[in-house]
Amino acid sequence: MTADVGSEGIPRISERFSQQALHGFLRQMHLIRQFEEGAEQAYMRGQVHGTMHLSIGQEASATGVCAVLQRADYITSTHRGHGHCIAKGAEPKYMFAEFFGKDSGYCRGRGGSMHIADMATGNLGANGIVGGGLPIAVGAALALQQERRPNVVACFFGDGANNEGAFHESLNMAALWKLPVVFVCENNQYGMSTSTQRSTAVQRIAQRAQAYDMPGVTVDGNDFFAVAEAAAQAVERARSGQGPALLECLTYRHRGHSKSDRNRYRSKEEIESWIARDPIGRFQDALLARGSIDQAQIAALVSSVEQEIAAGIEFAKNSPAPELSSLTSFVYTQAPGGPRHDRHDR
Repeated sequence: MTADVGSEGIPRISERFSQQALHGFLRQMHLIRQFEEGAEQAYMRGQVHGTMHLSIGQEASATGVCAVLQRADYITSTHRGHGHCIAKGAEPKYMFAEFFGKDSGYCRGRGGSMHIADMATGNLGANGIVGGGLPIAVGAALALQQERRPNVVACFFGDGANNEGAFHESLNMAALWKLPVVFVCENNQYGMSTSTQRSTAVQRIAQRAQAYDMPGVTVDGNDFFAVAEAAAQAVERARSGQGPALLECLTYRHRGHSKSDRNRYRSKEEIESWIARDPIGRFQDALLARGSIDQAQIAALVSSVEQEIAAGIEFAKNSPAPELSSLTSFVYTQAPGGPRHDRHDR
């Protein structure tokens, strides 16, 4: 059944989190925002090559879902995956190093923005293929089920992926075998420049869960508490062996599709109306209203993020580039018992 969940979920889900945890989630959202702004500036200076897809404006969905995951749980991500990576525990300095193509990056400078991964925190990787993470998530969930491990996989994907064959195949298989996977659609209203109204027959992507006999819920993806409430229910269902669920987070990217997007298909009024619903401001206001934080604490939190981002960029700048002799190294996995090359398996 598809339902809409809003701020009425606050009293229930907030009881799960301490005040310290809530401060941590707010800091994490600021960290994601400032990381992407720093990455964007580095791109504009020519320090990052290729392209880049920013999730500025979507911080609540990444943070809200990962807030209810355990460290031993897994995620799969998308080409717009910086927020997922940080929300699952990655360190910005190693992410910046990866973006800069440095040997100290998470993937030794070989993955870049669209293929970043951090196995140590359970991030199985971003993916440049639309919908490419869906079958990977199902495979990982199948492995967890076969090994009888009490963990789950959260599979992030965008609205554009819901019209890919991999979406339907993955949901069908996960439902058939009751796999421990939560499908999280970040519906930011556009697949590149095409709106969901022009590309998707159903009004809500969560409705498609009905075809695969799993729960489907649509939430305000800019409301941390609404996302965390719905994600907690879906994760508990998956962890207890009841199978998958589909969570649709309605959100919006403030920037264009990528750095090459001239952004002419959206009106200024539309963009400004969504910026007014910015998830970070809304979360801060909710915590202030509940007396869970004050302005001085927010200022200190933001300052600490600024320092971490600045230090991360300097770390990346000063890190060594990969040796030319290692061009073909770290491409294939090692045989069991062979040498490990993941320098961030901490």
